Amino acid sequence: MTRPPMPQHRADRVALWRHVLMFRRDILSAQPAKLYRAKMAEMRLPFLRSVMVNTPDLVRLVLQERAPDFPKSGRVREGLRPLLGNSVFVTNGATWARQRRMIDPAFEGGRLRETFPAMWAASEAMAARIGPGWAEIEAMTSHAAADVIFRTLFSVPIEDARAAEVYTAFRAHQRAAPILNLAALLPLPGWLPRPMPRHARATAGRIRALMTGMTEARAAAIAAGTAPDDLATKIMTTRDPDTGAVFETGEMVDQVAIFFLAGHETSASALAWTLYLIATHPEWQAELAAEAQAIRPHIGGPAPEFGILRQFPRIRDTVREALRLYPPVPMMVREAARPETFRNRPVPAGAQVIVSPWHMGRNEHIWPDPHEFRPDRWAEDTTRAQARDGYIPFSAGPRVCPGAGFAMAEAVLILARLLAEWELRADPDRVPVPVAHMTVRAKDGIWLELRPRAAG
Repeated sequence: MTRPPMPQHRADRVALWRHVLMFRRDILSAQPAKLYRAKMAEMRLPFLRSVMVNTPDLVRLVLQERAPDFPKSGRVREGLRPLLGNSVFVTNGATWARQRRMIDPAFEGGRLRETFPAMWAASEAMAARIGPGWAEIEAMTSHAAADVIFRTLFSVPIEDARAAEVYTAFRAHQRAAPILNLAALLPLPGWLPRPMPRHARATAGRIRALMTGMTEARAAAIAAGTAPDDLATKIMTTRDPDTGAVFETGEMVDQVAIFFLAGHETSASALAWTLYLIATHPEWQAELAAEAQAIRPHIGGPAPEFGILRQFPRIRDTVREALRLYPPVPMMVREAARPETFRNRPVPAGAQVIVSPWHMGRNEHIWPDPHEFRPDRWAEDTTRAQARDGYIPFSAGPRVCPGAGFAMAEAVLILARLLAEWELRADPDRVPVPVAHMTVRAKDGIWLELRPRAAG
Protein backbone atom coordinates (compact mmCIF):
# COMPACT_ATOMS: atom_id res chain seq x y z
CA MET A 1 0.00 0.00 0.00
CA THR A 2 1.13 3.52 -0.62
CA ARG A 3 2.91 5.75 1.86
CA PRO A 4 0.82 8.35 3.71
CA PRO A 5 2.14 11.90 3.77
CA MET A 6 5.06 12.51 6.09
CA PRO A 7 5.46 15.64 8.20
CA GLN A 8 7.55 18.41 6.73
CA HIS A 9 10.79 18.55 8.70
CA ARG A 10 13.10 21.49 9.03
CA ALA A 11 16.73 21.79 10.00
CA ASP A 12 17.81 20.22 13.30
CA ARG A 13 19.60 23.32 14.54
CA VAL A 14 17.69 26.56 14.76
CA ALA A 15 17.91 29.68 16.87
CA LEU A 16 16.07 29.49 20.18
CA TRP A 17 13.42 32.02 19.23
CA ARG A 18 12.69 30.28 15.95
CA HIS A 19 12.49 26.89 17.61
CA VAL A 20 9.92 28.20 20.08
CA LEU A 21 7.83 29.68 17.28
CA MET A 22 8.01 26.43 15.31
CA PHE A 23 7.07 24.35 18.34
CA ARG A 24 4.08 26.54 19.11
CA ARG A 25 2.90 26.43 15.53
CA ASP A 26 3.61 22.80 14.67
CA ILE A 27 5.11 20.14 16.94
CA LEU A 28 5.80 17.78 14.07
CA SER A 29 7.86 20.09 11.89
CA ALA A 30 10.16 20.81 14.82
CA GLN A 31 11.27 17.17 14.93
CA PRO A 32 14.19 15.93 12.77
CA ALA A 33 13.56 12.86 10.61
CA LYS A 34 16.32 10.88 12.35
CA LEU A 35 14.10 10.58 15.44
CA TYR A 36 12.21 7.77 13.70
CA ARG A 37 15.27 5.57 14.24
CA ALA A 38 16.95 7.26 17.22
CA LYS A 39 16.91 5.45 20.56
CA MET A 40 17.04 8.65 22.57
CA ALA A 41 17.37 12.35 21.84
CA GLU A 42 18.25 15.34 23.96
CA MET A 43 17.48 19.01 23.59
CA ARG A 44 19.14 21.71 25.66
CA LEU A 45 17.82 25.24 25.63
CA PRO A 46 18.17 28.04 28.17
CA PHE A 47 15.87 27.21 31.11
CA LEU A 48 14.86 23.91 29.51
CA ARG A 49 16.35 20.42 29.38
CA SER A 50 14.39 17.68 27.68
CA VAL A 51 15.02 14.11 26.59
CA MET A 52 12.88 12.00 24.28
CA VAL A 53 12.91 8.27 25.01
CA ASN A 54 12.36 6.18 21.91
CA THR A 55 12.98 2.55 22.93
CA PRO A 56 10.41 0.15 24.39
CA ASP A 57 12.37 -0.42 27.61
CA LEU A 58 12.60 3.30 28.41
CA VAL A 59 8.97 3.93 27.45
CA ARG A 60 7.86 1.12 29.76
CA LEU A 61 10.05 2.51 32.53
CA VAL A 62 8.52 5.99 32.28
CA LEU A 63 4.88 5.08 31.68
CA GLN A 64 4.53 1.82 33.60
CA GLU A 65 7.30 0.43 35.78
CA ARG A 66 8.17 3.67 37.59
CA ALA A 67 5.30 5.93 36.58
CA PRO A 68 5.18 7.81 39.95
CA ASP A 69 8.78 8.93 39.41
CA PHE A 70 7.73 10.59 36.14
CA PRO A 71 4.64 12.72 36.90
CA LYS A 72 2.86 14.94 34.39
CA SER A 73 5.01 17.94 33.52
CA GLY A 74 4.15 21.08 35.47
CA ARG A 75 5.38 23.21 32.57
CA VAL A 76 2.92 21.71 30.08
CA ARG A 77 0.07 22.00 32.62
CA GLU A 78 0.40 25.79 32.47
CA GLY A 79 -0.87 25.89 28.90
CA LEU A 80 -3.81 23.62 29.71
CA ARG A 81 -4.90 25.01 33.08
CA PRO A 82 -7.22 27.80 31.78
CA LEU A 83 -9.41 25.14 30.17
CA LEU A 84 -8.79 21.96 32.16
CA GLY A 85 -8.25 23.38 35.66
CA ASN A 86 -7.19 20.49 37.91
CA SER A 87 -8.69 17.69 35.85
CA VAL A 88 -7.45 14.12 35.95
CA PHE A 89 -5.42 14.79 32.80
CA VAL A 90 -3.02 17.21 34.52
CA THR A 91 -2.98 16.25 38.20
CA ASN A 92 -0.46 14.01 39.93
CA GLY A 93 -0.06 12.00 43.12
CA ALA A 94 -2.89 11.58 45.61
CA THR A 95 -5.18 14.03 43.79
CA TRP A 96 -4.87 12.10 40.54
CA ALA A 97 -5.37 8.74 42.27
CA ARG A 98 -8.55 10.01 43.95
CA GLN A 99 -9.92 11.32 40.66
CA ARG A 100 -9.25 8.03 38.86
CA ARG A 101 -10.97 6.06 41.63
CA MET A 102 -14.11 8.12 41.00
CA ILE A 103 -13.93 8.23 37.19
CA ASP A 104 -12.91 4.71 36.21
CA PRO A 105 -16.20 3.02 37.28
CA ALA A 106 -18.06 5.03 34.61
CA PHE A 107 -16.09 3.24 31.89
CA GLU A 108 -16.03 -0.27 33.37
CA GLY A 109 -18.04 -3.37 32.60
CA GLY A 110 -21.42 -2.83 31.02
CA ARG A 111 -21.28 0.98 31.03
CA LEU A 112 -19.91 1.03 27.48
CA ARG A 113 -22.74 -1.19 26.35
CA GLU A 114 -25.21 1.20 28.01
CA THR A 115 -23.85 4.19 26.05
CA PHE A 116 -24.12 2.39 22.70
CA PRO A 117 -27.66 3.61 21.85
CA ALA A 118 -26.48 7.22 22.28
CA MET A 119 -23.52 6.51 19.98
CA TRP A 120 -25.91 5.02 17.44
CA ALA A 121 -28.17 8.08 17.58
CA ALA A 122 -25.16 10.33 16.94
CA SER A 123 -24.06 8.20 13.97
CA GLU A 124 -27.57 8.35 12.51
CA ALA A 125 -27.63 12.12 12.97
CA MET A 126 -24.25 12.37 11.20
CA ALA A 127 -25.58 10.32 8.29
CA ALA A 128 -28.57 12.65 7.98
CA ARG A 129 -26.25 15.66 7.63
CA ILE A 130 -24.15 14.14 4.84
CA GLY A 131 -24.69 14.98 1.19
CA PRO A 132 -22.84 14.08 -2.01
CA GLY A 133 -19.89 16.18 -3.12
CA TRP A 134 -16.66 17.49 -1.63
CA ALA A 135 -16.50 18.01 2.11
CA GLU A 136 -13.93 19.10 4.65
CA ILE A 137 -13.81 15.91 6.69
CA GLU A 138 -12.32 17.28 9.90
CA ALA A 139 -15.33 19.56 10.34
CA MET A 140 -17.65 16.59 9.79
CA THR A 141 -15.86 14.30 12.27
CA SER A 142 -15.56 17.11 14.82
CA HIS A 143 -19.32 17.65 14.71
CA ALA A 144 -20.04 13.93 14.99
CA ALA A 145 -17.59 13.33 17.86
CA ALA A 146 -18.95 16.30 19.81
CA ASP A 147 -22.46 14.93 19.33
CA VAL A 148 -21.38 11.56 20.75
CA ILE A 149 -19.90 13.23 23.83
CA PHE A 150 -22.96 15.37 24.56
CA ARG A 151 -25.36 12.45 24.08
CA THR A 152 -23.38 10.04 26.25
CA LEU A 153 -22.28 12.56 28.90
CA PHE A 154 -25.36 14.79 29.30
CA SER A 155 -28.07 13.01 27.27
CA VAL A 156 -28.54 15.96 24.89
CA PRO A 157 -27.77 16.19 21.16
CA ILE A 158 -25.36 18.77 19.85
CA GLU A 159 -28.36 20.74 18.58
CA ASP A 160 -29.17 21.59 22.19
CA ALA A 161 -28.54 25.34 22.57
CA ARG A 162 -25.98 25.07 25.36
CA ALA A 163 -24.20 22.10 23.77
CA ALA A 164 -23.98 23.94 20.47
CA GLU A 165 -22.51 26.97 22.21
CA VAL A 166 -19.86 24.83 23.96
CA TYR A 167 -18.97 23.21 20.65
CA THR A 168 -18.62 26.56 18.87
CA ALA A 169 -16.48 27.99 21.66
CA PHE A 170 -14.30 24.89 21.73
CA ARG A 171 -13.63 25.09 17.99
CA ALA A 172 -12.49 28.67 18.49
CA HIS A 173 -10.32 27.66 21.43
CA GLN A 174 -8.71 24.84 19.46
CA ARG A 175 -7.53 27.33 16.85
CA ALA A 176 -6.42 29.96 19.38
CA ALA A 177 -4.66 27.89 22.06
CA PRO A 178 -0.89 27.50 21.55
CA ILE A 179 0.87 24.17 21.98
CA LEU A 180 3.24 25.86 24.44
CA ASN A 181 3.25 29.22 26.13
CA LEU A 182 6.06 31.17 27.74
CA ALA A 183 5.33 29.58 31.11
CA ALA A 184 6.25 26.19 29.66
CA LEU A 185 9.75 27.43 28.88
CA LEU A 186 10.52 29.78 31.76
CA PRO A 187 10.44 28.91 35.47
CA LEU A 188 8.12 31.76 36.43
CA PRO A 189 7.11 32.20 40.09
CA GLY A 190 3.65 31.01 41.05
CA TRP A 191 2.26 34.49 41.78
CA LEU A 192 3.14 35.83 38.30
CA PRO A 193 0.25 35.70 35.77
CA ARG A 194 0.94 33.21 32.97
CA PRO A 195 1.03 34.81 29.53
CA MET A 196 -1.50 33.35 27.10
CA PRO A 197 -3.24 34.72 24.02
CA ARG A 198 -6.20 36.80 25.18
CA HIS A 199 -8.58 35.10 22.78
CA ALA A 200 -7.57 31.63 24.01
CA ARG A 201 -8.06 32.65 27.63
CA ALA A 202 -11.46 34.13 26.76
CA THR A 203 -12.65 31.01 24.92
CA ALA A 204 -11.46 28.79 27.78
CA GLY A 205 -13.38 30.94 30.25
CA ARG A 206 -16.50 30.82 28.12
CA ILE A 207 -16.34 27.03 27.78
CA ARG A 208 -15.94 26.56 31.51
CA ALA A 209 -18.82 28.93 32.26
CA LEU A 210 -21.12 26.96 29.97
CA MET A 211 -19.99 23.63 31.42
CA THR A 212 -20.52 24.99 34.93
CA GLY A 213 -24.13 25.74 34.03
CA MET A 214 -24.66 22.23 32.64
CA THR A 215 -23.01 20.65 35.69
CA GLU A 216 -25.07 22.70 38.17
CA ALA A 217 -28.25 21.80 36.32
CA ARG A 218 -27.35 18.12 36.48
CA ALA A 219 -26.55 18.35 40.21
CA ALA A 220 -30.03 19.80 40.76
CA ALA A 221 -31.60 17.00 38.72
CA ILE A 222 -29.69 14.40 40.74
CA ALA A 223 -30.94 15.97 43.96
CA ALA A 224 -34.51 15.91 42.63
CA GLY A 225 -34.21 12.32 41.44
CA THR A 226 -34.89 13.26 37.80
CA ALA A 227 -31.39 12.90 36.30
CA PRO A 228 -30.90 10.54 33.35
CA ASP A 229 -28.61 7.56 33.86
CA ASP A 230 -25.72 8.79 31.71
CA LEU A 231 -21.99 9.28 32.21
CA ALA A 232 -22.34 12.64 33.97
CA THR A 233 -24.78 11.22 36.51
CA LYS A 234 -22.61 8.14 37.03
CA ILE A 235 -19.47 10.18 37.69
CA MET A 236 -21.20 12.80 39.85
CA THR A 237 -22.77 10.14 42.09
CA THR A 238 -19.73 7.87 42.39
CA ARG A 239 -18.19 8.19 45.83
CA ASP A 240 -14.52 7.92 46.57
CA PRO A 241 -14.22 4.45 48.16
CA ASP A 242 -11.63 5.82 50.58
CA THR A 243 -13.43 8.96 51.81
CA GLY A 244 -17.05 8.62 50.67
CA ALA A 245 -16.93 12.08 49.03
CA VAL A 246 -18.27 12.94 45.58
CA PHE A 247 -16.97 15.54 43.14
CA GLU A 248 -17.88 19.11 44.01
CA THR A 249 -19.21 21.29 41.16
CA GLY A 250 -15.84 22.92 40.41
CA GLU A 251 -14.07 19.57 40.38
CA MET A 252 -16.71 18.12 38.09
CA VAL A 253 -16.35 21.01 35.65
CA ASP A 254 -12.63 20.17 35.43
CA GLN A 255 -13.46 16.56 34.60
CA VAL A 256 -16.15 17.51 32.06
CA ALA A 257 -13.61 19.72 30.31
CA ILE A 258 -11.14 16.86 29.86
CA PHE A 259 -13.90 14.45 28.83
CA PHE A 260 -14.85 16.89 26.10
CA LEU A 261 -11.23 17.44 25.05
CA ALA A 262 -10.31 13.75 25.12
CA GLY A 263 -13.61 12.42 23.84
CA HIS A 264 -14.26 15.01 21.17
CA GLU A 265 -10.99 16.48 19.97
CA THR A 266 -9.00 13.25 19.88
CA SER A 267 -11.83 11.21 18.35
CA ALA A 268 -12.37 13.83 15.65
CA SER A 269 -8.68 13.71 14.74
CA ALA A 270 -8.57 9.90 14.66
CA LEU A 271 -11.72 9.63 12.53
CA ALA A 272 -10.58 12.25 10.03
CA TRP A 273 -7.18 10.65 9.39
CA THR A 274 -8.76 7.18 9.21
CA LEU A 275 -11.19 8.37 6.54
CA TYR A 276 -8.36 9.96 4.59
CA LEU A 277 -6.33 6.75 4.62
CA ILE A 278 -9.38 4.75 3.56
CA ALA A 279 -10.06 7.18 0.72
CA THR A 280 -6.50 6.89 -0.60
CA HIS A 281 -6.65 3.08 -0.67
CA PRO A 282 -9.72 2.20 -2.80
CA GLU A 283 -9.18 -1.57 -2.85
CA TRP A 284 -9.07 -1.72 0.93
CA GLN A 285 -12.05 0.64 1.05
CA ALA A 286 -14.05 -1.84 -1.03
CA GLU A 287 -13.34 -4.59 1.52
CA LEU A 288 -14.40 -2.33 4.37
CA ALA A 289 -17.58 -1.32 2.55
CA ALA A 290 -18.52 -4.96 2.07
CA GLU A 291 -17.96 -5.58 5.77
CA ALA A 292 -20.01 -2.49 6.70
CA GLN A 293 -23.12 -3.78 4.91
CA ALA A 294 -23.96 -5.70 8.09
CA ILE A 295 -25.20 -2.43 9.53
CA ARG A 296 -27.61 -1.59 6.70
CA PRO A 297 -30.64 -3.47 8.13
CA HIS A 298 -30.47 -1.25 11.22
CA ILE A 299 -30.33 2.10 9.41
CA GLY A 300 -33.28 4.28 10.32
CA GLY A 301 -34.26 2.02 13.22
CA PRO A 302 -33.33 1.49 16.86
CA ALA A 303 -29.78 0.81 17.87
CA PRO A 304 -28.48 -2.67 17.10
CA GLU A 305 -26.98 -4.80 19.83
CA PHE A 306 -23.54 -3.77 21.04
CA GLY A 307 -22.19 -7.09 19.79
CA ILE A 308 -22.59 -5.95 16.18
CA LEU A 309 -19.18 -4.34 16.49
CA ARG A 310 -17.66 -7.84 16.37
CA GLN A 311 -18.76 -8.02 12.73
CA PHE A 312 -16.30 -5.28 11.74
CA PRO A 313 -12.78 -6.70 12.37
CA ARG A 314 -11.24 -5.06 9.30
CA ILE A 315 -12.69 -1.68 10.23
CA ARG A 316 -11.28 -2.05 13.74
CA ASP A 317 -7.85 -2.94 12.34
CA THR A 318 -8.03 0.12 10.09
CA VAL A 319 -8.65 2.34 13.12
CA ARG A 320 -5.67 0.73 14.88
CA GLU A 321 -3.42 1.39 11.89
CA ALA A 322 -4.58 4.99 11.58
CA LEU A 323 -3.88 5.54 15.29
CA ARG A 324 -0.40 4.12 14.80
CA LEU A 325 0.37 6.52 11.96
CA TYR A 326 -1.57 9.56 13.18
CA PRO A 327 -1.98 9.36 16.98
CA PRO A 328 -4.20 12.29 18.03
CA VAL A 329 -1.84 13.17 20.90
CA PRO A 330 1.61 13.10 19.27
CA MET A 331 3.67 13.61 22.42
CA MET A 332 3.28 13.06 26.15
CA VAL A 333 5.49 15.04 28.50
CA ARG A 334 6.55 13.80 31.91
CA GLU A 335 9.02 15.29 34.37
CA ALA A 336 11.88 13.49 36.11
CA ALA A 337 11.18 13.72 39.84
CA ARG A 338 14.79 12.82 40.67
CA PRO A 339 18.11 12.43 38.84
CA GLU A 340 18.09 9.53 36.38
CA THR A 341 20.46 7.80 34.00
CA PHE A 342 19.14 6.85 30.57
CA ARG A 343 21.45 4.93 28.22
CA ASN A 344 24.48 5.95 30.31
CA ARG A 345 23.56 9.63 30.07
CA PRO A 346 22.56 11.71 33.10
CA VAL A 347 19.05 13.15 33.23
CA PRO A 348 18.72 15.80 35.96
CA ALA A 349 15.73 16.17 38.23
CA GLY A 350 13.19 18.49 36.62
CA ALA A 351 14.11 17.48 33.07
CA GLN A 352 11.20 17.07 30.68
CA VAL A 353 10.89 13.43 29.56
CA ILE A 354 9.03 13.09 26.28
CA VAL A 355 7.29 9.92 25.14
CA SER A 356 6.11 10.26 21.56
CA PRO A 357 3.31 8.02 20.23
CA TRP A 358 4.03 9.63 16.85
CA HIS A 359 7.66 8.46 16.76
CA MET A 360 7.06 5.12 18.50
CA GLY A 361 4.29 4.32 16.03
CA ARG A 362 6.70 4.93 13.14
CA ASN A 363 9.82 3.59 14.88
CA GLU A 364 11.98 1.91 12.26
CA HIS A 365 13.40 -0.52 14.84
CA ILE A 366 9.95 -1.84 15.78
CA TRP A 367 7.65 -1.82 12.75
CA PRO A 368 8.24 -3.33 9.30
CA ASP A 369 7.43 -0.66 6.70
CA PRO A 370 6.73 1.80 9.54
CA HIS A 371 5.44 4.64 7.35
CA GLU A 372 3.20 2.43 5.20
CA PHE A 373 -0.56 2.14 5.68
CA ARG A 374 -0.99 -1.62 6.14
CA PRO A 375 -4.07 -2.37 8.26
CA ASP A 376 -3.77 -6.05 7.35
CA ARG A 377 -0.67 -6.19 9.58
CA TRP A 378 -2.99 -6.33 12.60
CA ALA A 379 -4.14 -9.80 11.57
CA GLU A 380 -0.57 -11.06 11.88
CA ASP A 381 0.63 -12.68 15.11
CA THR A 382 3.92 -10.74 15.02
CA THR A 383 2.03 -7.45 15.28
CA ARG A 384 0.97 -8.25 18.84
CA ALA A 385 4.59 -8.09 20.00
CA GLN A 386 5.23 -4.95 17.97
CA ALA A 387 2.13 -3.34 19.47
CA ARG A 388 3.34 -4.11 23.00
CA ASP A 389 6.55 -2.27 22.18
CA GLY A 390 5.46 0.66 20.06
CA TYR A 391 1.69 1.19 20.06
CA ILE A 392 0.71 3.79 22.67
CA PRO A 393 -1.97 6.10 21.20
CA PHE A 394 -3.90 5.83 24.48
CA SER A 395 -0.73 6.00 26.63
CA ALA A 396 0.06 3.02 28.89
CA GLY A 397 0.41 2.07 32.53
CA PRO A 398 -1.57 3.68 35.36
CA ARG A 399 -2.39 6.74 33.25
CA VAL A 400 -3.74 4.83 30.27
CA CYS A 401 -6.83 6.57 28.88
CA PRO A 402 -9.91 5.25 30.73
CA GLY A 403 -12.01 5.93 27.63
CA ALA A 404 -9.92 3.85 25.20
CA GLY A 405 -12.64 1.23 24.76
CA PHE A 406 -15.25 3.97 24.36
CA ALA A 407 -13.17 5.65 21.64
CA MET A 408 -12.63 2.44 19.69
CA ALA A 409 -16.32 1.51 19.80
CA GLU A 410 -17.30 5.00 18.66
CA ALA A 411 -14.82 5.00 15.77
CA VAL A 412 -15.79 1.54 14.49
CA LEU A 413 -19.51 2.33 14.65
CA ILE A 414 -19.25 5.70 12.88
CA LEU A 415 -16.99 4.30 10.15
CA ALA A 416 -19.27 1.33 9.53
CA ARG A 417 -22.31 3.59 9.36
CA LEU A 418 -20.58 5.92 6.90
CA LEU A 419 -18.96 3.28 4.66
CA ALA A 420 -22.20 1.34 4.35
CA GLU A 421 -23.72 4.16 2.29
CA TRP A 422 -20.88 6.32 1.01
CA GLU A 423 -17.79 5.93 -1.15
CA LEU A 424 -14.84 8.20 -0.38
CA ARG A 425 -12.42 9.68 -2.89
CA ALA A 426 -9.34 11.80 -2.16
CA ASP A 427 -8.01 14.64 -4.30
CA PRO A 428 -4.36 13.83 -5.24
CA ASP A 429 -3.67 17.55 -5.46
CA ARG A 430 -4.86 18.17 -1.89
CA VAL A 431 -2.55 16.07 0.25
CA PRO A 432 -3.13 17.03 3.91
CA VAL A 433 -0.10 18.07 5.97
CA PRO A 434 -0.27 16.93 9.62
CA VAL A 435 0.26 19.69 12.15
CA ALA A 436 -0.26 19.79 15.88
CA HIS A 437 -2.75 22.14 17.47
CA MET A 438 -4.29 20.54 20.55
CA THR A 439 -4.24 17.28 18.56
CA VAL A 440 -2.84 16.19 15.19
CA ARG A 441 -4.87 17.95 12.52
CA ALA A 442 -4.35 18.86 8.87
CA LYS A 443 -2.85 22.23 8.03
CA ASP A 444 -5.55 23.14 5.49
CA GLY A 445 -8.13 20.50 6.37
CA ILE A 446 -8.83 17.10 4.81
CA TRP A 447 -10.96 17.29 1.69
CA LEU A 448 -12.75 14.19 0.42
CA GLU A 449 -15.48 13.59 -2.12
CA LEU A 450 -18.48 11.55 -0.95
CA ARG A 451 -20.46 9.50 -3.46
CA PRO A 452 -23.58 7.44 -2.66
CA ARG A 453 -22.84 3.73 -2.56
CA ALA A 454 -25.29 1.25 -4.03
CA ALA A 455 -26.86 -1.15 -1.54
CA GLY A 456 -25.21 -4.56 -1.37
